[in-house]
Amino acid sequence: MPETSAINRPHTTVVLAMSADGKIADVTRSPARFSSPADQAHLENQVALADGVLFGAGTLRAYGTTRSVSNPQLQQQRQQRGLPIQPVQIVCSRLAQFDPQLRFFRQNVPRWLLTTEAGAKPWRDKSDYFERILVVNASRDGINWHDTYQQLNQLGIQRLAVLGGGNLVASLLAADLIDELWFTVCPLILGGAAAPTSVQGAGFSQQLAKRLELLAVERIDQELFLHYRLVNRSK
Repeated sequence: MPETSAINRPHTTVVLAMSADGKIADVTRSPARFSSPADQAHLENQVALADGVLFGAGTLRAYGTTRSVSNPQLQQQRQQRGLPIQPVQIVCSRLAQFDPQLRFFRQNVPRWLLTTEAGAKPWRDKSDYFERILVVNASRDGINWHDTYQQLNQLGIQRLAVLGGGNLVASLLAADLIDELWFTVCPLILGGAAAPTSVQGAGFSQQLAKRLELLAVERIDQELFLHYRLVNRSK
């Protein structure tokens, strides 16, 4: 595997809110509505810093929408940096089996689909739904993320915000393609072995665990905002 510094790729930040026991949703996988307005503002700020927002199919189905930039000040800041008002919203799914009635498809945001050839087929004649379809290589082991990231970079995505879910985050961690993580720890316990966590997948042994450097901790009321950086990503 090449070192991440050796390829051109988007700088990637994961942004997730979780319960005190590390769950990003309850056992029914219903939309997580437990974070505060302060966390929602924090999330929007991180989205506003990005060229693209990446999220998985489960996240889209759970919420039915995506996080856009609605704060006029953040929109103005993006324009001052020479960016469009809204970042590109990129949904990742192998089969891309989505309900076309989802509110996501009526949001005033640029939408891209990242999928396989099989997933792309039913959406090719529906340009009103996705402005761009990125067909990526995928095997039983998953998407070739290094090739995909180079493709995103060539399309002008230099900063990427990843909003979940846990399987997507796990696959990007396994490929050593995550630079930073923002975790908001919320004051509740969800429990449940089947409740999704911030990182799903097969997991890592202690020897291969992804090591983090804590950059900042902030407490706002009952929530903790933790900012980490990945270290030794190429090892």
